[in-house]
Amino acid sequence: MTHPYARELGDFLRARRDRLRPHDVGLEPGGRRKVTGLRREELALLAGLSTDYYQRMEQGREVRPSDDVLDALAGALGLDDAERRHLFTLARAARRPVPARPDRAPERVPDRTRRLLRVMDTPAVVLGRHLDLLDWNPMAEALLGSPDTYAPDRLNMLLLLFDDTQTGERSCPDWERQALEYIGMMRAAVATDPTHPRATAIVGELSIRSAEFRRLWARHDVRVSVSGTKTFRVPEAGDIVLDWDTYPLPGEPGPVMLVFTAEPGSTDADRLHLLASLRATRSHGKATPPATSG
Repeated sequence: MTHPYARELGDFLRARRDRLRPHDVGLEPGGRRKVTGLRREELALLAGLSTDYYQRMEQGREVRPSDDVLDALAGALGLDDAERRHLFTLARAARRPVPARPDRAPERVPDRTRRLLRVMDTPAVVLGRHLDLLDWNPMAEALLGSPDTYAPDRLNMLLLLFDDTQTGERSCPDWERQALEYIGMMRAAVATDPTHPRATAIVGELSIRSAEFRRLWARHDVRVSVSGTKTFRVPEAGDIVLDWDTYPLPGEPGPVMLVFTAEPGSTDADRLHLLASLRATRSHGKATPPATSG
């Protein structure tokens, strides 16, 4: 049986090798090539490894590379800091025996975090390690719509992002960038436990029903903590442009808080508070369409 971390390590190395071209690393392409990226033997040469040893790594066979070998591979592949950390995380886990009973306790949001959410006057949600929506505040509900309209097991940022009923949003210029951010966060979570049932279920479902997800997942991009800017198209208040950032909560790996903010005194801040006021005056049982992004 292939070690799950060794398999994930091999997939990551192959994806990073495929994105390089010979001229990126000072090599002459030379003749007809069957692959668009570097050949295994070319990368092995750059890293000072035997082709056979490197091939076994990519195939997820039982190899336990030293830190020196990992350093050489990171340099040959031109990995950034996040990718290098990801490489070492996978390789060091592959050196250890597979735990018989990995710790998979249910994720819980600390009471103090729940209190913090309720007093924040800006939209904020708590995401689990696999991007499950664990908690949110009233401002987030005003902006994003009520999570109560979804079954609990569907409250996941990746599942919602690739929801077939929301395909119109995928024409927005920032959709793919945001999808890559969330996918990168899921990749980081998978690196800590490749066989976790929740990760397996989410990735498996999306891989079956979404060609877009398969394409982006195959890139093996990784993110730990991300930020960006997002435009929400809200019928009642107009377009609202918000910055968003993720903040890790205690735990290893633990949930993160995703917070949306607007520049104080800006039109976007005024529209956000107008939206909150409008929704607060509506009857509790009335359904409200969620905002769309653009």
